[in-house]
Amino acid sequence: MKIHEKYLETLKSFDDYVTVSEWAIGVSEKYPELLRNAESQVENHQNETTGLRAIGARLSARLSKGRFDGFVKIDDSEKPRKVKYISEDEFKEKENQDIEEDLEPINRREIEKKAEDKFALKELYRLDEFRNIQKSFKMFFNLDFELDHAKALLNKEDAGKHHPDNFQFILKYHNGKKSNSNWQRFTIDEQIIYIKKCIELQELVAKEMKLSLDENILDNLLSRLKAVY
Repeated sequence: MKIHEKYLETLKSFDDYVTVSEWAIGVSEKYPELLRNAESQVENHQNETTGLRAIGARLSARLSKGRFDGFVKIDDSEKPRKVKYISEDEFKEKENQDIEEDLEPINRREIEKKAEDKFALKELYRLDEFRNIQKSFKMFFNLDFELDHAKALLNKEDAGKHHPDNFQFILKYHNGKKSNSNWQRFTIDEQIIYIKKCIELQELVAKEMKLSLDENILDNLLSRLKAVY
């Protein structure tokens, strides 16, 4: 069995995600000859290290170079990153999911374009005003609001429509968490409360971010939002 295969066989023995360090320890315990070889190779190394550290470094390097692609799933949402062995079926499922997620912006834009082609003049005006208000919040308050569809366009059970009656502003972070799930649309009062709470947070760091939060601009934007909401 090749060294690469031994690395993967070790990872198979773990039921859940493990760090590269835990993986390296597993390799040294399952294949002690690999640890002995690594220790002999680092005996005269200029930088002080150990055989176990050498195994860990090799695993890490192979991961970064994509040598385990198709066999190892990486979770780098936290540090240190964690890894897990995936079967061929799991890999195909993940590949299909990745393709679907990568194509989501195209699918969403096609749905939006078809809807906008049928918009009446008033609906086009409301859409344009929503987008202009969104830009203004970014420009004057550094708030990264996204124009969200409360009922998601790509929800598989109950897809929403691309229409101003389905629009709301939520922060990019919240929209990422929402993904393609359906939320009850904010009432205009709830939307204004949400926006004001976001502005309150900005006020705490306004000096550090060199922001000047103008109440008159806020009142104007909220007034415009009420008119098209």
